[in-house]
Amino acid sequence: MMWSSWAQRALRLTVVLFLVLLLTQAMTLLVPGDLAVMILGENASQDELAQLREELALDQPLLHRFLKWLGAAVRGDLGVSLQNGQPVAQLIADRFFVSFELMLYALGLALILALLASLLAVSRVGTWLDRICTVIALGLISIPSFSLGLFLILFFALMLGWFPATGYRLWSEGVVVHLSSLFLPALALALVEAPVYFRILRTDMVETLKRPFVMTAKAKGLPKWGVLTRHVLRPSLVTLITVVGLNVGHLIGGAVIIETLFALPGMGRLLVEAVYAKDLFLVQGLVLVVALVYIIANMLVDALYLVLYPQARGMERQR
Repeated sequence: MMWSSWAQRALRLTVVLFLVLLLTQAMTLLVPGDLAVMILGENASQDELAQLREELALDQPLLHRFLKWLGAAVRGDLGVSLQNGQPVAQLIADRFFVSFELMLYALGLALILALLASLLAVSRVGTWLDRICTVIALGLISIPSFSLGLFLILFFALMLGWFPATGYRLWSEGVVVHLSSLFLPALALALVEAPVYFRILRTDMVETLKRPFVMTAKAKGLPKWGVLTRHVLRPSLVTLITVVGLNVGHLIGGAVIIETLFALPGMGRLLVEAVYAKDLFLVQGLVLVVALVYIIANMLVDALYLVLYPQARGMERQR
């Protein structure tokens, strides 16, 4: 029964992926004017325009054009970039690791900050420490990531000189040098996500503190921090894990701005360049990869949910 439920989720996510890609293809119809003229320019000859329309199947119905591209994408052929003539799959592969590493870095920092802040706040519920953590979280939620990025560049890079302001350093240049080049952009993303995780985790931990098994642990004289980390934290992670999976899309969206701001050679910056260049195949390929990352992240969250919350397995079998 559990495998049946997983198959249903996979089917729903596949339908979502199909609709996202179809809508991306349909957006080309919203572009005013002749798309071939917009790509090649006003000075292009009629033969060049006709060749491009045939290459992009602009003279074909939308569904036919989409199914043709999708069939090629299933075989691993995402087309050729209109901007530089390189295979789209290769362009994305060259940039994927940078974006993936940035998102993992940012997610790790956000979870660490949220966990530490939640434990501090819950250890002194209702006191000044709890209120300070809550106020800081509310303040950070209201600040967009690009504003945080500019502040981090100004303070940590230009004023203190601790980290580079922009650019990406390879692993071959040293682990410290590499991680330092990604720290500020990752922190800019993390400071947007961490307050959301903090508010969810703090609320769940406060509710868990009222559970009978926590009262029993306290009555046995166990240390307060032992009770918080062993008996309160794990049952409170269920909602947080679900939110982390849903927020993968938000992280990817933030990476588009942050990669441009910090001049990182990732997929977000590549997407901005592709949109400005009206590179349809490259935009479609990037949307496909982003959607797949989101779907895989949600599947992994479901698996982790069953590991941390074994009772859910029984619920799945009863469906």
